Amino acid sequence: MTCTLPEPMLTTPVASPNLPPGAAAEPKWDGYRTQLARWADGRVLLRSRRGTDMTAAFPEIRDAALTQLPDDTGLDGELVVWEPGRLAFERLQQRLARRGAVAAARTWPGHLVVFDLLRIEGADLTCDWAVGWQWVGVSGLVMWVSW
Repeated sequence: MTCTLPEPMLTTPVASPNLPPGAAAEPKWDGYRTQLARWADGRVLLRSRRGTDMTAAFPEIRDAALTQLPDDTGLDGELVVWEPGRLAFERLQQRLARRGAVAAARTWPGHLVVFDLLRIEGADLTCDWAVGWQWVGVSGLVMWVSW
């Protein structure tokens, strides 16, 4: 089966944080918008919204996907690095620029904050779906990465 990921949905600025009834919003995360795919043959792809393959720079995310996600699953989210009390975007940038991904993962582990479940076990969830179904699906897929 061939699994492709759609283009990521990007944020839209608004003039006011007040939402109309029935609307939903997510906080702005200080990271990279990414998509994560795990195929049945063991391949994993972590890619930026511009299509850059970041899988090798974040082996902890790859390993978590292999052990915790079902085959043929796609997620859309934000890749972040936490430091005590804050999100550290500069650490995320350093992770992409340096060699020694495994050592960097121990020092500044990456975390994927999942927004949407795009595909699970080969079923495409990007067509004819309500926002509620996205959250029902995502709530069952929590990836923990610890060293």
